[in-house]
Parts: sequence; structure tokens; C-alpha cells
Amino acid sequence: MSEQQGQSQSLKDWLPVRIARGMAVTFKQMFRKDVTEQYPKEIVPPPARAHMGRHLLNKYDNGLEKCIGCELCAFACPADAIYVQGAENDPDNPVSPGERYAKDYQINYLRCIGCGLCVEACPVRALTLTSYYEMAFQSREEAIFTKEQLLEPPPPLGTAEADREALH
Repeated sequence: MSEQQGQSQSLKDWLPVRIARGMAVTFKQMFRKDVTEQYPKEIVPPPARAHMGRHLLNKYDNGLEKCIGCELCAFACPADAIYVQGAENDPDNPVSPGERYAKDYQINYLRCIGCGLCVEACPVRALTLTSYYEMAFQSREEAIFTKEQLLEPPPPLGTAEADREALH
């Protein structure tokens, strides 16, 4: 390292220069436009490909469930938030097109970290993430979504009963 580079480096490390650089950053931020959102009065929809919300169990057009009860989503979940109990499908009254179906399916949203590994693990694309992120719970039991709840598509953003109460 040459002597000139050493002097330049020592000037940058000099305390008044470091303070001035820090104040310049602060001064720049003072004149930036604010990005305050008026949530929940004005709900900005997430980007089209932002899947970060509630899970949805999909069905085929004929009404059969896509979930075949393989339990791969539960094994892939790092937070152990998914419980699946598979059972043999009744040939006379099938629930899903395969040999098995999900007899019991639960997702605990107090544990779910929203990573999406469960969606990637599903071999039949039975589980997807939606853009519905407005979830609030009054008790621990409400945070555990059952198969019946997960089969229903979530309401559009801003239409839930709790959201309407918050606006008044």
C-alpha cells in the first residue's frame, strides 16, 4: 500500500468525515416522499404472482379433491404446521381420483412460516398459496384450518367481517 493510499484511507476514517457522511444519509432521507399506506381503508392488492397468504386445497372440475393423501406436504413443512391423515379411497364413492384421499387435513397458522415448501412438494398440485393475507385469530383453535375450510376459496381482500368492523 502506497503512502498516498494510506493518507486517503486515514482521511476517510477521520471522525468528522464519518459524521458528515452519516449526516448526509440522514439529510437525504428527510426529503424522500413518504410511503404510508392507509391500510385497511385502502387495500393495495399484492402483485399478481405474490403467493404469500392462505393455503387452498384444490378440486377437479368434476368435484373430486386433488389431494391424494400422500402426506408429502406434511413431511416437507419445516415448521411441522401441516397434519395429514390419509385413508383408502372407497371405489363406490371416491373422494379423490387416486387410491387414497386425505381423511383429515389441518394447517396450523400459528406455526406456518409461509415458505411454500408444501406447495412445491405436492405431486398433484392439490395445495396452492393464495394472495389472501388478512388472517387474524381470537384463539389458538381458530388458527388451525381444517380440510373443509381449506377447500373453500378465501374471500377477496377487504371483504372479511373483521375488516368491515375495523373500518367503523
